[in-house]
Amino acid sequence: MPLVVRVSVGDKYGAQHSQDWTSMVAHIPGLKVMFPSTPYDAKGMLNLALRGSDPVIFFESQKLYDIGERFEKGGVPEGYYEVPEGEPSIKREGKDLTVITIGATLYTAMQAAKVLEERYEVSAEVMDLRFMSPLRYASILESVKKTGRVLLASDACERGSFLHTVASNISQLAFDSLDAPPAVVGSRNWITPAAEMEELFFPQKEWLIDTIHERILPLQGHTVSTVQTAVEIERRNGRGV
Repeated sequence: MPLVVRVSVGDKYGAQHSQDWTSMVAHIPGLKVMFPSTPYDAKGMLNLALRGSDPVIFFESQKLYDIGERFEKGGVPEGYYEVPEGEPSIKREGKDLTVITIGATLYTAMQAAKVLEERYEVSAEVMDLRFMSPLRYASILESVKKTGRVLLASDACERGSFLHTVASNISQLAFDSLDAPPAVVGSRNWITPAAEMEELFFPQKEWLIDTIHERILPLQGHTVSTVQTAVEIERRNGRGV
C-alpha cells in the first residue's frame, strides 16, 4: 500500500502533545518506520518513502523544524536524491564510545560529545539511526566493535523504547567486543508535562554524560548532577515511572 503518513512528535508544544510513540509502530510488521533528524536526511528519506510501494510512518520532530542543515557542507541539494534505506548515519567520528540516537536527541548527543572531548578527553562517535524498520546493523556493529562502549538515547519514554531492541541486538551480535553493557537513556516514564517542565522530562546532555560516568566509563573528576545508576533503574521500574 503506497501510503506515507507524516507524524509530528517530540517536545515543543507541552503536555499531551509531545509524546514520542515511535516504538509502537516499530513493533508492527509490514510498516516501514523512518525518523530523519536533519534537513538533508528529511528530503532524501521522504523521496525514498514516496517512491516505494509500502506503507511508511514518517516521524518528524517538532523542535527541529527551524534548524538548518549542520552536517552536509553543501546543504540540501536542489535536485532529487534518496537516502540509502535502512542505513544509519555517522554524524561525528570517535574512538572511545559510540552514542546512538533517534530523532532530535542527535543534537543533545552532539552537545554531550563536545563536553566529553573538551573536559574528559573522551572521543565519542555519534550515530543517527534515521531508520527503525528496516534497519541495517553493519555500520552499528562496526562502530561498537571499534569503541567497545555504547550509549543509546532518544526522546521516547525509556520503558519500551525501540532503543532497547537495538541494545539487545548489539549485545547479541557484538558481545565479545563490549567493555560495558549498552545503556539506554530516554524520557521519563510518565505523561508529558507542561512546556515549562520539559527539561525535567526529556533527555538533557547532563543525563547522557552522567549515564556514561555511572554505567559505561567513569569520567575522571566528574561530578554527577542527575541520578542515572543501576539502583535508580530498579527504583523507577518498581514505581512505574
